[in-house]
Amino acid sequence: MDRSDVSASADTLFAAAAWHEPGAGPRYLQLSRHIADAINGGTLREGQKLPAERDLADLADVSRVTVRRAVAELVRSGLIAQRRGAGSFVTGTAPRTEQSLSTLISFTENMKARGRVSTSRLLNRGLHAPSPDEMMALGLSPARQVARVERLRSADGTPMAIERSSLPADVLPDPEAVEISLYEVLRRRGQAPGRAIQRVTAVNVTGPDAELLCLPENTAILRIDRTGYLDSGRPVEFTRGLYRSDFYDFVSELRPDRD
Repeated sequence: MDRSDVSASADTLFAAAAWHEPGAGPRYLQLSRHIADAINGGTLREGQKLPAERDLADLADVSRVTVRRAVAELVRSGLIAQRRGAGSFVTGTAPRTEQSLSTLISFTENMKARGRVSTSRLLNRGLHAPSPDEMMALGLSPARQVARVERLRSADGTPMAIERSSLPADVLPDPEAVEISLYEVLRRRGQAPGRAIQRVTAVNVTGPDAELLCLPENTAILRIDRTGYLDSGRPVEFTRGLYRSDFYDFVSELRPDRD
């Protein structure tokens, strides 16, 4: 795989004269389409690194915000992968990730089973007073506490999902114990859910969540609310996850009604 940086021809490739057409739509979309055409046409090859955000903004004569939005479009389409601390690289079409709605499996386990390298960035964890949604899902009173664990989940360096999990404090008294896999910690404590109910909803991502997922504002994604139960029937996990619909396919198995 050619991992060289884009050569000196970048001066011509990314110059505004090569891609900008007045009145043809937002600049970030024009720049994004121009780079996509360069990838699909072989001008930019798999493994090549794009210029740094500041350099690309100078070459294209646009703001860094415009560059950021253009690259986010390319990441969303699977043509570019962003690697933390390394930059943006041409990848070609990214493989979609299939996840069963009928099997209770963690993100870490799902990625490992598919031969992909998963990483988790902890955004928040701690003990808090429960919200109305948490009280309803977990059957808690306002006097109880919940353990919250919020993580950005990535596969092969690409942000895939934001998962916000809440559990009764007696089930997870030390949220700091969660580093990568929440279910691994729960299994060690004998508190892992044995079944779950999930609700899938289409939503548009905005604000900080869009930025974390490297998506433009109002991009359509999937939201999954999952309540996990012990075999005794007690609800012990409420997770609200935001998943990139360009990378995720959720599937379920249907069986005929025998009645």
